[in-house]
Amino acid sequence: MNDQDIHADRHAEKIRILLADDHALVRRGVRLILDREPDLEVVAEAGDGAEAIAMARTHDVDLAVLDIAMPRLTGLQAARELTALRPGLRILMLTMHDNEQYLFQALKAGAGGYVLKSVADRDLVAACRAAMRDEPFLYPGAVTALIRNYLDRVRHGEEAPEQLLTPREEEVLKLVAEGHSSKEIAELLFISVKTVQRHRENLLHKLGLRDRLELTRYAIRAGLVEP
Repeated sequence: MNDQDIHADRHAEKIRILLADDHALVRRGVRLILDREPDLEVVAEAGDGAEAIAMARTHDVDLAVLDIAMPRLTGLQAARELTALRPGLRILMLTMHDNEQYLFQALKAGAGGYVLKSVADRDLVAACRAAMRDEPFLYPGAVTALIRNYLDRVRHGEEAPEQLLTPREEEVLKLVAEGHSSKEIAELLFISVKTVQRHRENLLHKLGLRDRLELTRYAIRAGLVEP
């Protein structure tokens, strides 16, 4: 492979970024941070949320970095539209607001990360790469806010108002994942084989899975069994 091919490969691997902020100076500063990285490239810029959506329609982008406070359409509104328009597009919110309400709205809108402008030079590049790995990126204060919110909901009995699986389905799932047969599960739980099979069918349907292997993987992710 010659140098030209290597250069072409590197170019092909770049994360293509749509950057939206209504302040040209901020865009320029953020673009400098991103474009100096070998794997990142800003390929489109927008001055507001509506323009960001228009750019996403005409440019091939992998990641949108959106300011929250913008005219016409805010970054939050744009994020909701972009998530519907381009389901595979990753979204990061860039903001000067260390604000819990904005944080929760951003996550609901489909953003995979929340970066403060004040530390963008430190956090933004890592956040872009995390987004492309489908990993959430939150600044430390945001993590604290999420944990506090979760604990408040638990204390007020609001957490998981509609549990996806019933306790019995969870028991069956764990035993299936551990390799027990329907007959063994029936004996362990003092229920009929027919009931076990019905629970298995419900599990597959509820979780959108196809077979025992996928049920086992789900049980590992849910922490029901050791990997």
